[in-house]
Amino acid sequence: MSAKPEASIEQEPWQWEEATWRGYAERVRAGRDLTPRAWPGGARMAVALSFDPDHETLSLREGDTSPGAMGRGEFGSRVGSRRILRLLDEHQIPATFFIPAVSALLHPQEVKAYAAAGHEIGAHGWIHERNALLSREDEYELTRRSADVLESLVGQRPIGIRTPSADFSDSTVEILQDLGFKYDSSLMADDMPYEILSNGQSTGLVEVPMEWIRDDAPYFMMTRFGPHRPYTTPRAWVEIMKDEFDSAYADGAVFQLVCHPHIIGHRSRMLVLRELVEHMKAHENVWYATHGEVADYVWRNAGVAA
Repeated sequence: MSAKPEASIEQEPWQWEEATWRGYAERVRAGRDLTPRAWPGGARMAVALSFDPDHETLSLREGDTSPGAMGRGEFGSRVGSRRILRLLDEHQIPATFFIPAVSALLHPQEVKAYAAAGHEIGAHGWIHERNALLSREDEYELTRRSADVLESLVGQRPIGIRTPSADFSDSTVEILQDLGFKYDSSLMADDMPYEILSNGQSTGLVEVPMEWIRDDAPYFMMTRFGPHRPYTTPRAWVEIMKDEFDSAYADGAVFQLVCHPHIIGHRSRMLVLRELVEHMKAHENVWYATHGEVADYVWRNAGVAA
């Protein structure tokens, strides 16, 4: 990927030449729509649930090492993850867990429990760093180390990643290619899987897009001395998620969800997550899959060998 045009450094955006603003817009772009003609087993739609066990890393990244901050993160592993695993096991739903390496090292048994239950383990950076602000060397090293840690814990190298900042730097595409990743789940150019383009060229990477709309954090985030306060009740959140699912079901599409054990894992929120799962389960012909399974299926069924 190209570096930022020199002309843009000292100019206001309204002063940019077309080559400059077009270059920014086209550095990473949505390519082919990978929606398959049919889903496995004649299913009407696909459901891809994901959980990001960030735990203590969100505070550690900011240098907040207070016991209070660590305790709020620890809740995700000690309580939230177990409640999520029980719910998924009860309904026999596979999920993908995108885990920062530091979180995995702090809670290795948790990561092993996810894998033992048949869930996919995906990469999510080292310490939930803001990868888009890193040098290429640092981003490469942290991404590689994170994949190494997860492989050492579960015996399988991750094929997918959710970048810890839900964004790409100028180097991310090349790093993911160099490290052998098959798919990403960080970008938001569509609500269906697509191929990632870099400067107009095919990358061979599948995007299983996320969206803040289908994420628990924007609705429930709380920072004691910061601006974030929960602004949505759990009951309101689940109605939004049901609408997202119902619309995807009507379209024969993908319903993709992002949750965090330290956020969704509290009692009132687990109640509505359960309600959402039971709502989905009341519908017939739904394919429940990991993000990796969705990425592999849409790639192969879009007519290109994986």
